[in-house]
Amino acid sequence: MSSGLIKCTNETTKMKLLFAVLFTTVVMLIAVGIWLWTPDKSRGELEAKYLGDPGDLLQIAGMQLHVRDSGPKDAPALLLLHGFGSSLQTWEPWARALCSDYRVLRFDMPGAGLSAADPNGDYSDARSMQVLIALMDHFGIAKASLIGNSMGGKIAWKFAAAFPARIDKLVLISPDGFASPGEEYGKRQPVPSMVRLMRYALPKPILKMNLYPAYGDPAKLTDDIVTRYHDLLLGSGNRDAMIARMEQTELINPEPLLRSIMAPTLLLWGQKDAMIPLANADDYAKALPDRKLVVLPGLGHLPQEEAPETSLVPVKEFLAAKRP
Repeated sequence: MSSGLIKCTNETTKMKLLFAVLFTTVVMLIAVGIWLWTPDKSRGELEAKYLGDPGDLLQIAGMQLHVRDSGPKDAPALLLLHGFGSSLQTWEPWARALCSDYRVLRFDMPGAGLSAADPNGDYSDARSMQVLIALMDHFGIAKASLIGNSMGGKIAWKFAAAFPARIDKLVLISPDGFASPGEEYGKRQPVPSMVRLMRYALPKPILKMNLYPAYGDPAKLTDDIVTRYHDLLLGSGNRDAMIARMEQTELINPEPLLRSIMAPTLLLWGQKDAMIPLANADDYAKALPDRKLVVLPGLGHLPQEEAPETSLVPVKEFLAAKRP
């Protein structure tokens, strides 16, 4: 009799322990899920923090774009194109330094920063070039120099090849475009499932870890910069647009297009770039007919953020130099 009671009590204890472990596991999973879950931020909230002037939101190419236009309107025009996952704020120090001598235009790509998503869901490079033409036409700019970083660099050199009459000079900062090992030209690469999960889970600490490789000196990646990237990535529809842009990316062999570019080109590369390594500069240097390569010691993928004053020196010299 007593042994039966002891057996029953032991089984009950085991069940209690089992349910306790199960309950604790569920609570922990819920807690992790709550920590990972990252909802969108409203446009109003982001505009209150990052919009300089309501007049910077313009209807161009059938959508609302966030554009900043600074400097003398009759000065030579510069168009600054940001990279993937970035925004026009990446150019702030450069824009302030350049606007005394140039008309400086920078804008958030569709579905990035404070710009609305493309109503047609088209984030191809061809569409990006259409938006760029529409932007120039909107401001009455017949010809401009393009400065592009990473993805923005790829759009810049493609634009220069397609519309040579609209280009004066090119500044390509660690431009994208050549296939990485394992990628094929003419074929879209699948978007990894883990990348798709960022639509639902993008905690700031995880984003910070992913931004570290973009800096030669990670100590230069301040909390304010991380917060800015995080805030603007969470703009309503922005993560969907990023994923769509990745889905629609189809690499083509850049060499024939690069060889056709006659505009003087400055290749600017951070010596410690871990996103698009310095070794890639040789591919561009071999293909571009009129180019100059400047390597920035100790800097990474975003020299305009990491060391704006130092990295701008060769750019100013290049832009000021008279064409032969």
